[in-house]
Amino acid sequence: MLIRDKFKNKNPLISFEIFPPKKDYPVDTIYGTVDALNDLRPDFISVTYGAGGSTKDTTVDIASFIKNKYDLSALAHLTCLTSTKDEVEETLNSLKGKGVRNILALRGDYPEGAGADYIGPNHYKYAKDLIAHIKENDDFCIGAACYPEKHLECQSLDKDLLHLKEKVDAGVDFLITQLFFDNETFYSFKEKADKLGINVPIIAGILPVLNKNQVEKIISLTGCTLPKKFLRVLEKYEHKPEALREAGIAYAIAQIIDLLSWGVDGIHVYTMNRPKTTRRIIESITNIRGVLANEEAS
Repeated sequence: MLIRDKFKNKNPLISFEIFPPKKDYPVDTIYGTVDALNDLRPDFISVTYGAGGSTKDTTVDIASFIKNKYDLSALAHLTCLTSTKDEVEETLNSLKGKGVRNILALRGDYPEGAGADYIGPNHYKYAKDLIAHIKENDDFCIGAACYPEKHLECQSLDKDLLHLKEKVDAGVDFLITQLFFDNETFYSFKEKADKLGINVPIIAGILPVLNKNQVEKIISLTGCTLPKKFLRVLEKYEHKPEALREAGIAYAIAQIIDLLSWGVDGIHVYTMNRPKTTRRIIESITNIRGVLANEEAS
């Protein structure tokens, strides 16, 4: 089922993100993760690319596995920076042949050491160019990324929102945010997006932090900020791994409850391929989801 159609019948959506194993590891290792998440019946599961598009073939296979074995909607990530236009077309045809019709269209990151001159005429330069191509030539449901605290490479949030509007105008059906730890940041972002006429559903991306190294890596990769209440948790439990894990899961649950109460379009859990953590989070909001479903039905 196309994800855009799910929003017509249900709100909010609940979805998960997984990533393929590294090249040296068998792809079967991820199938156990999918199996452990299946009975939670998310509205979709997204499958990332590896760095530099290194696992793009595996991404197609895993997305097909999710769709065809479990009858779950799969969202395949597709980056254009490290693939030629012909390679993009090959991936699109492969996805279509396997019945996967939902794509998260991304620019992707430059390969290590590469600069702007890396992009040639055989590449789509920006995500909006990839989105426009897909929209003009096929009937995929297209998701895109957005950044409540701006993209790391962008000068300002206002400028980043203008770029986001260009992506949406090119044919985006829904958006998924980069992770954030302060819901007020998301609410402010959503208000600014609304004023610009960005009127597609925006799903909030939530990551349960389980250790200090994870936090440090997140900050370096995304530039996201940590609110004082999160810093207090980190400072208190950084040398107590099990306590920090518990606190990280509790913090994510509290974020999600607040977002659901506010009326968010969806929650996207960055699972880090940890189904037990994801299960604890989803089971903790079972009754809240039931209340929302009853409200919608009435």
